[in-house]
Amino acid sequence: MHKVTFILLVIGGLNWLLLGLFGWDVGEIFGGQGEIISRIIYILVGLSAVLEIVTHKKNCRHCSVGTATTPMA
Repeated sequence: MHKVTFILLVIGGLNWLLLGLFGWDVGEIFGGQGEIISRIIYILVGLSAVLEIVTHKKNCRHCSVGTATTPMA
């Protein structure tokens, strides 16, 4: 599940990059934001973000408590 959410978050991030740089939305491939397939993709990306927020601390080896190996200076 983590890999799926990661992939969807990458797609969402790339979409924002394209939108910011070129004003082009990936959802336009599927007929624009009003089309059901585009809405489903946007919902899945949003749900992936929520899932990542909720489960990140548990799944991230860098953010887990007690895993810091480098002492702070």
